[in-house]
Amino acid sequence: MSASFDRLERYSRQMRFPAMGKAGQEKLLASRVTLCGCGALGTVLANTLVRAGVGFIRIVDRDFVEPSNLQRQVLFDESDVANNLPKAEAAATKLRQINSGVVVEPVVADIDRTNIEDLCRDVDLILDGSDNFEVRYLINDVAVKTGKPWVYGGAVGSQGMSMTIIPGETPCLRCVFEAAANPGDVGTCETAGVLGPTVSIVASFQAVEALKLLSGNAAAINRELLVIDVWENTHRRVKVAPLKGRKGECPCCAKRIFEWLDGAHGTQTTTLCGRNAVQVSHRTASAIDFEQLATTLKGSGTVSFNKFLLKFRLDETGDPYEFTVFPDGRAIIKGTSEPDKARALYARYVGH
Repeated sequence: MSASFDRLERYSRQMRFPAMGKAGQEKLLASRVTLCGCGALGTVLANTLVRAGVGFIRIVDRDFVEPSNLQRQVLFDESDVANNLPKAEAAATKLRQINSGVVVEPVVADIDRTNIEDLCRDVDLILDGSDNFEVRYLINDVAVKTGKPWVYGGAVGSQGMSMTIIPGETPCLRCVFEAAANPGDVGTCETAGVLGPTVSIVASFQAVEALKLLSGNAAAINRELLVIDVWENTHRRVKVAPLKGRKGECPCCAKRIFEWLDGAHGTQTTTLCGRNAVQVSHRTASAIDFEQLATTLKGSGTVSFNKFLLKFRLDETGDPYEFTVFPDGRAIIKGTSEPDKARALYARYVGH
């Protein structure tokens, strides 16, 4: 058999799909992707795309594998927890065993405005496997700035969303979600839980959109916002095309002002000397509803609040993390001196 046949044989069933064919598969093998986040959505995305033959995938994640990840993060197992492995490295090891013909580049890093452009500079597509809107708005800024397509996805509880964004052709993320929700207004996987099937379905929709784009079938992409609820058995497609540019007022795709990349929005951290604590704050203040946030957090720890601040002690882990949250969204997280860890805890429990 020819070398070409050997290389393509594993994808034979995929190539028999008429829209893919050999030409589409060759394009996949030559394509490059940055995956931002390798948790629930990210592991399904990485697994699917590596098996499909995407030639290069850069996996960027800041976190380590924990026991609570195993319920839905399909590339990890108990040995990864025992070995205290970073998610990006653990995923890369599994993926190389699945398909040695693709290049997997793990990057253990916290995605922020200082590194996201470099992480996405040399790829054809950006995929959202993150768990917070700060990263998504950064992706959106970079994608619009550089003209690269990206695929948004999110899943909490039994609900999920996905949308494909092609700069210049479709609305960008800020056309549809003009601003991030205030901290505490939206549930997270830690506070609202998440069902594994929700994640798998949303990530599978993201993955097929990626395959369309990378194989030269962009005309087939879904140009609407997909909204599902696996518990309530609902599936909606929301028409977002009329929102494109928001009549010239979208700061990102219409005015080309990249506020998240420029640092006008997002979180910033300060390590508090001698206190084993980190302050996490937003560059623009957000009004916190303490009553709503307390209701959200009560299943995860001990909560008390008054009109001045909210106190939250995390009960579910052996680590003694204590949160003091202020009305403007600022929080002091006691129990760590690591800014990246504090930001991750803030996103996980307080919100995006």
